[in-house]
Amino acid sequence: MEQQFNQQTQSFFEKYKTLAKGFFVGFLVLIMLIPTAYIMVLITERAGRQQEVIKEVSSKWATGQIITGPMLTVPYYTSSTDKEGKTTRTKRTIHILPDQLTINGKVYPEIRHRSLYNVTVYRSSLEFSGQFDPEIINKELGDADSIDWQKASFIMGIDDSRGLEDEPVLTWGTEKKNMETMMAAHEALSEALDAPVNVQPDKKTDFHISLKVKGTGELYFTPNGKTTTVNINSPYATPAFDGKYLPDRIPMLSDSGFSASWKILQASRGYPQYWQDSAYPDFKKSAFGVKLIQQADHYSKTERSVKYAILIISLTFLVFFFLEVIQKRSVHPLQYILVGIALSIFYTLLLSISEYTGFNTAYLVAATATVLLITWYIKAIFGKMRVAAGFMAALTTLYGYVFFLIQLKDYALLFGSIGLFVIVAVIMYYSRRIDWYGVHKTGNDEKA
Repeated sequence: MEQQFNQQTQSFFEKYKTLAKGFFVGFLVLIMLIPTAYIMVLITERAGRQQEVIKEVSSKWATGQIITGPMLTVPYYTSSTDKEGKTTRTKRTIHILPDQLTINGKVYPEIRHRSLYNVTVYRSSLEFSGQFDPEIINKELGDADSIDWQKASFIMGIDDSRGLEDEPVLTWGTEKKNMETMMAAHEALSEALDAPVNVQPDKKTDFHISLKVKGTGELYFTPNGKTTTVNINSPYATPAFDGKYLPDRIPMLSDSGFSASWKILQASRGYPQYWQDSAYPDFKKSAFGVKLIQQADHYSKTERSVKYAILIISLTFLVFFFLEVIQKRSVHPLQYILVGIALSIFYTLLLSISEYTGFNTAYLVAATATVLLITWYIKAIFGKMRVAAGFMAALTTLYGYVFFLIQLKDYALLFGSIGLFVIVAVIMYYSRRIDWYGVHKTGNDEKA
């Protein structure tokens, strides 16, 4: 009778204490997402600092390179007569691209260290060869007498001439000519290399150029030939093929390097084989090539791990809450907050350590330290080694699962969804018999 009276006189809070605690824990999960947002800002800041270092190194070495060209520029003259009979002679230019262009190159990567950061730079040895056919000029202009074949120029574009490590020499037919840096004739070219050449109007001319070029991160080409063939190989193991065109065959990739080739036709590049005066096409829209990306970027992986923070925090708090209910021991809200802070500090440990050791080692160290700290705290709260060991196993499994997802790329969503389904199923299984309202009596209560 007395027990029934006590149950009837329970306050609303006492009657729904477990339910209220559950809502409070859910609210704490949302609150603990605030520090993870600040950590995300910190990651962005550190990654931005890395980009600043890359720009600083490239400003002293050379930037990423886009090699444009070659092209042949030939001046010609037109005459016009006004109403008064005065004749005016105007100088104009026509530009043609090669019928064939073959590029063979080797790229040699180097890692430069600045502060905490590594920057991938490269040196390259490039061979350009092909053939120009002046017939297209004769056909377009008609009057050969107005064409100044002796004042033709051979031009190539380069993004950063500081990357030239050797004097570029052009072999034009049987002649050898030194190429010099010139002011770019148009915004389509960042910088340009130029050499005067003598063009025979009735004869095709072969050319060859050897370039030793250095740069940072990227090496691109433009498909200026009617048929452009590019073959690149390098001892770099983790390239990214980028730009408007991918290699026409599957690249050869291995731990010892890569080999890739492209073949591009004029019909697919989007600009004509010749133009006049300043009507330059936008060459760089058709650029393609290779990026020497750094393997396992720890900033991007750390950012991905922070995106799983809500999963780790919510599941950890949920297990903590279940222990409180099952063990019938009240846990103070401050203790939940301290556990949440420990879970948040994991990400700052991960970020800071990864800058020295890489992501995988940093994750192992940070996760181990966090799991041991929270396990010790659980042991101190509940006083049972069995409970602490179970919590340790659950938290270790959770961190291992997140690490597994971070390593995946194409299948992360699939395995993430399956994993979440399994976690929810396990929680539902172990929570099915919990007396959330406290209305069921124990055997001792019934005997009383």
